Amino acid sequence: MSLSHALLGLLAIEPASGYELSKEFERDLGRYAWQAGHTSVYPELIRMAEQGLVEVTHEGARRSRTYAVTDKGREELREWLLAPWGQGVVRNEQVLRLFLLEALEPDETVTALRGLVEHTEVRISELRRLREEQDAEPRQGRDTLGQLAAEYGLRQYQATHDWALWAIEHVNKRQGPDPA
Repeated sequence: MSLSHALLGLLAIEPASGYELSKEFERDLGRYAWQAGHTSVYPELIRMAEQGLVEVTHEGARRSRTYAVTDKGREELREWLLAPWGQGVVRNEQVLRLFLLEALEPDETVTALRGLVEHTEVRISELRRLREEQDAEPRQGRDTLGQLAAEYGLRQYQATHDWALWAIEHVNKRQGPDPA
């Protein structure tokens, strides 16, 4: 995935300024899916406009610009969204850590896994609260599909939580009984 696809998706849902788009990345989108700050959002919007993927639809005070996705941008987004899964570059720090847990002593591995259990418990709690709020107040615009993403995140964190508990058991079995 690239920042341009994230921006195209947001703009396909609703035209927005660079400031508004940057704020989206400070919320759940940035927390759970893709991080980007204003220092990367603004140059990317300019580049995308030069490529004809977005256009400025309104200029306001203090050089504020509202962007909208163009037909070319919608087609780019559509192709990316419909492309077969697993085609992108993988950069997942959490999974990398899991691959490298063997570098630790078994007790340190268990400590790291317990940290993962605690982290997922916090995230599960947060997402359950968000889902309850969303169910109470149906959202519109960008938040409508956010409900699907929140449910996906909730299930993903639950699976990671369950896996971490299983992994702790596995490491403890490999370690054998504690010599007392």
